[in-house]
Amino acid sequence: MKKAPVTFFLIVLVGMAVSYLIFSGIILILAGRGKRPQLTLATTTSVQDSGLLDALIPPFETENKCRVKVIAVGTGQAIRLAEEGNVDIILVHAPAQEEMFVEEGYGVRRYSIMYNYFAIVGPEEDAAGIKGERKGVKALKKIAVSESTFISRGDDSGTHRKERELWSAAGVEPSGGWYTEAGTGMVGTLRIANERRAYTLTDRGTYLAHRKELDLTILVEEDENLYNPYSIIPVSKEKYPHINYQLVMKFVEFITGVKGQNIIRAYGEKEYGVPLFFPLAISGLSEDK
Repeated sequence: MKKAPVTFFLIVLVGMAVSYLIFSGIILILAGRGKRPQLTLATTTSVQDSGLLDALIPPFETENKCRVKVIAVGTGQAIRLAEEGNVDIILVHAPAQEEMFVEEGYGVRRYSIMYNYFAIVGPEEDAAGIKGERKGVKALKKIAVSESTFISRGDDSGTHRKERELWSAAGVEPSGGWYTEAGTGMVGTLRIANERRAYTLTDRGTYLAHRKELDLTILVEEDENLYNPYSIIPVSKEKYPHINYQLVMKFVEFITGVKGQNIIRAYGEKEYGVPLFFPLAISGLSEDK
């Protein structure tokens, strides 16, 4: 008779243990169901700062029940992250470096998705007298000769690489007190130029998205040498097997497809009065080029 309470106690303990295991299993199953696949995208700061990703990514996440983690850095750093296998895909704007990235086996293929133009902006007083200049190279020569303050991104971004290319074409090695490398993103560089009443090279998208907070004006644009194409490149699954390649290709299909290209075409028109980017993947969507 004395053993009955012990037996009852053991039955209760076993029942509690079984209930716990069942409950824990249910929780794990539900947690597994709730976990969404993730895509990691390294992109140039100009795409992030313009606000375009806020229009592009949510529809893709909803459609594919996934999450896109964005790392916004300069193009050079985005490419390095991909070379180290730390991201699934990159969105950048430095054609020569992109081609090398693919040729060396880090990237699968370049997909052209959109373009805009670089522009040289500066204060309305325009001390170097570059307003109306049709060539960016000639404008930079005038800035150098007059030693007017110029703020460079100095961060190995696509914009910084284009700037160095233009200085080289102008036969100028910029240095001295008039030339400053900010080492920051596009918005930060524009703000420094604004504070110092200086010139800088910017992509039009970021400038237009932030022009209300800037006392800078576009002085040189629409030079064919200021053409600024963007590409997306999936990271090689052969080199990095952990890459979420299936989701990567869904993103490529989305951004190069009609839905993604139409978002790019329309972005900026309502809020800024002009589109900030022009689609490249589907002909006929862009009226500019």
